[in-house]
Amino acid sequence: MNICPSITKETLAKGFPASYRQVMFGMGCFWGAEKLFWQQVGVRGTAVGYAGGHTIMPNYQEVCTDTTGHVEVVLVVYDSNLVSFESLLKLFWENHNPTQGMRQGNDIGSQYRSVIFCTTKEQLEQALISKEHYQQQLINQNYGTITTEISMVPPFYFAEDYHQKYLMKNPNGYCGLKGTGINCLV
Repeated sequence: MNICPSITKETLAKGFPASYRQVMFGMGCFWGAEKLFWQQVGVRGTAVGYAGGHTIMPNYQEVCTDTTGHVEVVLVVYDSNLVSFESLLKLFWENHNPTQGMRQGNDIGSQYRSVIFCTTKEQLEQALISKEHYQQQLINQNYGTITTEISMVPPFYFAEDYHQKYLMKNPNGYCGLKGTGINCLV
């Protein structure tokens, strides 16, 4: 199993090679989402954190109160020479239910909503197009409307150290990640 390095504040500040790109995905609890992406060829680093809310420097306890507006996200750094953004979008759509609103399965609250936070206009355009295509596939299978928020990247706040690579440190830990069973034809 491929386990890419954790991204830290220091590695993020240093920057990355020209072919590296960043994106944030929220698809329920960030533990399972991080594991999904760290296993992918071409992903060069991951970190879990909070984004999309109004509280500066939130912590886990605050985010769990459902009052900060933040969502649990995984920051993914990938080498665009080795993995396409479309491949990452396919993983995103297929591995959670983007029609559930403020929840994923038994995890309920705004911190579990579905999001894609893009770092480039090209990513934003690709994500919006993929949403339209996947929506049609879901409708064909009697699913509802996709509630995924897609926008340019807001500030990212690192989650506490014990959350980083949590399922590597706790292989039997909770992971509620579950898709619809519908393949994404991106």
